Amino acid sequence: MATMVENPATTVAGRFGAYGGRYVPETLMAALEELEHAYAEAQADPAFHTELDGLLHHYCGRPTPLYFAKRLSEQTGGAKIYLKREDLLHTGAHKINNALGQGLLARRMGKQRIIAETGAGQHGVATATVCALLGLDCVIYMGEEDMRRQELNVYRMRLLGAEVRGVSSGSATLKDAINDAMRDWVTNVRTTYYILGSALGAHPYPTMVRNFHRVISIEARKQFLSEVGQLPTAVVACVGGGSNAIGAFYEFIPDANVQLIGVEAGGRGTALGEHAARFQKVGGGLPGVLQGTYSYVLQNDAGQVATTHSVSAGLDYASVGPEHAMLHDSGRATYVSCSDEDALKATIALSRTEGILPALESAHAVAEGIRLAATMSKDQIIMINLSGRGDKDMGILARELDLKGAKPKEA
Repeated sequence: MATMVENPATTVAGRFGAYGGRYVPETLMAALEELEHAYAEAQADPAFHTELDGLLHHYCGRPTPLYFAKRLSEQTGGAKIYLKREDLLHTGAHKINNALGQGLLARRMGKQRIIAETGAGQHGVATATVCALLGLDCVIYMGEEDMRRQELNVYRMRLLGAEVRGVSSGSATLKDAINDAMRDWVTNVRTTYYILGSALGAHPYPTMVRNFHRVISIEARKQFLSEVGQLPTAVVACVGGGSNAIGAFYEFIPDANVQLIGVEAGGRGTALGEHAARFQKVGGGLPGVLQGTYSYVLQNDAGQVATTHSVSAGLDYASVGPEHAMLHDSGRATYVSCSDEDALKATIALSRTEGILPALESAHAVAEGIRLAATMSKDQIIMINLSGRGDKDMGILARELDLKGAKPKEA
């Protein structure tokens, strides 16, 4: 019988312990209050959930399978590894869960124009997909560096009818795309709905995005109990902004015997600018405000937001969702980092043992799962949330990997 603990989230709306809140221009306060009210009404409306659940099932492909990675487990020689297959969802990643929920909410609010930001492109593709489905206008902001790295997803968004606007400021990655999306929202707040792509930003976004992704752990918990007969020893997920991870963790938070492990982008070193690991002890982040919320932020001694690096565009962000900050400080979840090189090695390992090509973001979690499994006994169980598939990363993989030698290329 699993030991139960209290969820450390506070009952104060918009706060996760000390973190969260609503730090935005006055222009957006009314829009956020309107959104909070509309979301509360939708949450209380059975018809909203019926439509959302029906589309998640018939359109997106939920429930996603819980897959026992037998050959990968045998290779580690330790714990059994199970994959929660979010990569099998329509559009190829978990992002469709939240995009669909918010798209239905936007339509309910009478907002015809949708804006969104994207890093790896999967949230952009999911948003463009939902806008096509619901007949909504769609503008996606994406850093020019990410557009270069994720060219395939740019084509997909445009084919779906979205306008993709490149952002050249700053590091031309996710943080900068969010900045431009927020400027657009301030300018067009009466007619526009902002589908934020991760469990970030001002209240109610972190709570709302988490709740649209809770379906991951709701399903996984039931699947483990019915198919495996016990809960996992550990749940492992990659953490950029943190949407897939909080979705995978949430229903397991009360289960004290289930370890929750988030994996950040360790990049190519510990110095600021070389990684995106907000929680690492050396060169990590400090609490601060970025893009509407109070959380851990990678910053220099003057408090300026640091540049970041990751081989995976979706993990290349200077802050992290406030609920993860709370879970970190409370000790309920543990956060580790994975280097570019180890993520690339994990991509090869999963591809060649199970025939499953993970997104580079998900490969960070796979790498930690492989490392952790080797330290555990064969009667223990690890669940890796496989948040997305790797089709979008083939250009990066072709540049970074020596596929004949099945290893990362020499620097």
